[in-house]
Amino acid sequence: MLKSIVILIVLSLCIGTGAWLFFIWTVKRGDFDDVEGPKYRMLDDEELPHTHKPPQGENHEE
Repeated sequence: MLKSIVILIVLSLCIGTGAWLFFIWTVKRGDFDDVEGPKYRMLDDEELPHTHKPPQGENHEE
């Protein structure tokens, strides 16, 4: 019984350390820099310029 408790404690410490390292990596990558911007960006009325060009070599006029 003591052996299984030690294994579970070590396993939980490894998982906790992995989650903490993943969190630190996402913070350094900048995922949490602007948490307010996306909800206001969707209300913008500006339309993005249409940049879709048909592939060359294909004739879409039939």
